[in-house]
Amino acid sequence: MKKNKETKRNESLYTLLVYSENVAGILNQITAVFTRRQVNIESLNVSASSIEGVHKYTITAWSDEDQISRITRQIEKKIDVVKATYFTDDQLFIREAGLYKLSTDKVLANPEISRTIRRYDATITEVNPTYTIVMKSGKTDDIIELFRALDEFECVLQYTRSGRIAVTRGMQEQVSEFLEQREGKLGEE
Repeated sequence: MKKNKETKRNESLYTLLVYSENVAGILNQITAVFTRRQVNIESLNVSASSIEGVHKYTITAWSDEDQISRITRQIEKKIDVVKATYFTDDQLFIREAGLYKLSTDKVLANPEISRTIRRYDATITEVNPTYTIVMKSGKTDDIIELFRALDEFECVLQYTRSGRIAVTRGMQEQVSEFLEQREGKLGEE
């Protein structure tokens, strides 16, 4: 089923923060929710959260708010999921990392390449006779812009970027309050 142009215009990039217990198979259950709704995951990052025993999934996807809301509710119904919430970019502090493997010969032959790297606040992390490794952390658009700028010099041998990592702009992880409330209810019983 193809999406029409009107639907695509109403889509925005959403970031879901999903917290779960560290259980085998939960990632498959989460991604299956997106598959059933035919929503493509743009990036996915999984790591331990600041809460012991709880993992954090940072997932980005293009969707409309109604559909992303339904996806979030379905994910939250999974037994091992503690909390799931969706956000727009302005509600989060977001970063990614980009790695660029460049031809050392071309970097040395063209000083404009080094100036471009500095202009984008990227860092040269390794240089050997064959290749030069450049790293940039920042917003997704900045990482892609650096790739496009370097690609114009035809010096890029390899390029990759990480999945998005994000924290809310609030004082603590949203799941912290949820877990405190849950522990309070368990203590009452």
